[in-house]
Amino acid sequence: MRIYFTFEPRPDLKDPLVAEFPEIDFVFENGLSNKELQRADVLVTYGEDLDDNNIQYAENVKWIFVASAGVEKMPAQAIIDRSIVVSNVRGIHKTPMAESILAHILAIKRAIPWMYEQQKKSEWSKKAKQTELRDSTALILGPGTIGSEVGRLLQAFGVTTIGCNRSGKEAAYMDEIVSFDGLLDTLPRADIVISVLPKTVETTHLLKEAHFKAMKSNAIFMNFGRGNLVDENVLIHAIENGEIGYAVLDVFEEEPLVADHPLWTLPNVIVSPHVSSHSSRYVERSLDIFRPNLEKWLNGEKDLENVMNLSRGY
Repeated sequence: MRIYFTFEPRPDLKDPLVAEFPEIDFVFENGLSNKELQRADVLVTYGEDLDDNNIQYAENVKWIFVASAGVEKMPAQAIIDRSIVVSNVRGIHKTPMAESILAHILAIKRAIPWMYEQQKKSEWSKKAKQTELRDSTALILGPGTIGSEVGRLLQAFGVTTIGCNRSGKEAAYMDEIVSFDGLLDTLPRADIVISVLPKTVETTHLLKEAHFKAMKSNAIFMNFGRGNLVDENVLIHAIENGEIGYAVLDVFEEEPLVADHPLWTLPNVIVSPHVSSHSSRYVERSLDIFRPNLEKWLNGEKDLENVMNLSRGY
């Protein structure tokens, strides 16, 4: 069996993997080669390097392991047509993303960005507008693995958590759950609105003008899911008209964000260049999921962890 990685892990991660599976012919490259793809039985990729043209070379590939949670940039229909099994690393982002989200919230609440600006000016001032996180309410759109971890940390700070998903089904570390149908009525209660929703047809422009008008004027809106959640013109209008207090954005409709985009310079907007999931342990955690899945695959088992439904996008 030939397993083709389109990225090369660090030696301390790669060498033990190769030693553990001596019967496997591993190929590691930084980038995608159609020649190697043609010879591969299993493909390990971040997903963004694949297109419809590449898939025609994947003549022997039966399983694609995606070292990412999102697959929206992959040629889904071409993969479906070939009946290739796709699994991902859903769950490994929960720690770095939850820490990133909490860091931004605490920074805003405790006026950390303001303090940094004062330091740049060598100005001693105690006029910071600091508030407490305790006793606030957070509405979490997408209370899955990541959202539930965010909820767990927020509850430790004395925050009431409300989860919002398509079905209204209960989720861990949520004091309350509402469905998408109840979102508009719930928004006025939220001090913090956090989205970690995936990109699907249903989540595209889920938030509209009415949703931002329903938010508190001092609410913190955070998008750490996918940029399709809201039309950026709607978001810009809400910020410019004071309908929300802060926007913290890790994802955008078009990435990278162009240099002259208004979101760079609007007041009370924090631009994070889609890095909230980054961690020095990212590949390590990915391989922790890949190894047991590979064991199953070699034994002829198809009930892999995190098998994806590409027609749904998750």
